[in-house]
Amino acid sequence: MTTQQLILSLVLATMVFSVALELKVDDFRRVAQQPRAVVAGLIPQFILLPVGTWAATLLLDLPPNVEAAMILVAACPGGSLSNVITHFGRGNTALSVSVSAVASVIALFATPFNFSWMVATNPATASWLRTLSIDASDIWISLLLLLAIPMALGLLVSHQLPRLTARIQKPLANFALFALLAFIVLGLIKERQMLTLGLLPMLLIVVLHNASGLFFGWITSVAMRVTERDRRAVMIEGGMQNSGLALGIIAVQFNSDLGMVTIASLWGIWHIVSGLSLAFMWRRKDARSAH
Repeated sequence: MTTQQLILSLVLATMVFSVALELKVDDFRRVAQQPRAVVAGLIPQFILLPVGTWAATLLLDLPPNVEAAMILVAACPGGSLSNVITHFGRGNTALSVSVSAVASVIALFATPFNFSWMVATNPATASWLRTLSIDASDIWISLLLLLAIPMALGLLVSHQLPRLTARIQKPLANFALFALLAFIVLGLIKERQMLTLGLLPMLLIVVLHNASGLFFGWITSVAMRVTERDRRAVMIEGGMQNSGLALGIIAVQFNSDLGMVTIASLWGIWHIVSGLSLAFMWRRKDARSAH
């Protein structure tokens, strides 16, 4: 793990901890009593977005490496950032955390399966077919260190030290927002050599691809008639794929192919932009409703 990755991991863990300070065990108990919302959060990630992406790559005439990258990103589960975005957007954070945890386990099997059949049945990408070797330890460690431990610590502190929680809750929430904005800025700085007019077609692909994930989350939540707060969580889970996992796979198994890296990197930046934009929109909607 590089120094940059370590710092980002610590920031993410702190953000999840700050989210947990406002949660209660009862929030997760209510989610367990209504598994329909969890299923609604999993359908866009493992069925609708992958199949929709596969269909789009059959219809579009894109370079094979770009199509392979789109398929790979769509096959990846959501990341822990979705929990922070959902919380900031006043969605059901306990549901978001529950979906992330279940999705991480399912991804051990579903990500290689989805990628393999989608690439194999697409004439443009069939030559790119190779069996993905997902390192289960990477997902388990990420799930444990970036989600389970900070979430448990936050719940414990909130329950045992309510006065301390009241003092640190707002500063940590502000830090989480600052950190998200910093991710965008640092990501743009890191990829500044790629920020040319020639990148616009790639960016457009990522924007439309991400929008389709958000749309699939929305349509699933509407079809399954979940509440407004649950709908927000499902939309974010549907649109925020784990581009970090995708980049790791591309580096190890595709020799850091430039087209694939570009798609996954742009997704990693853009899904924060789109997620934060939705969260701000929802907060403004709530503010108007309160008046």
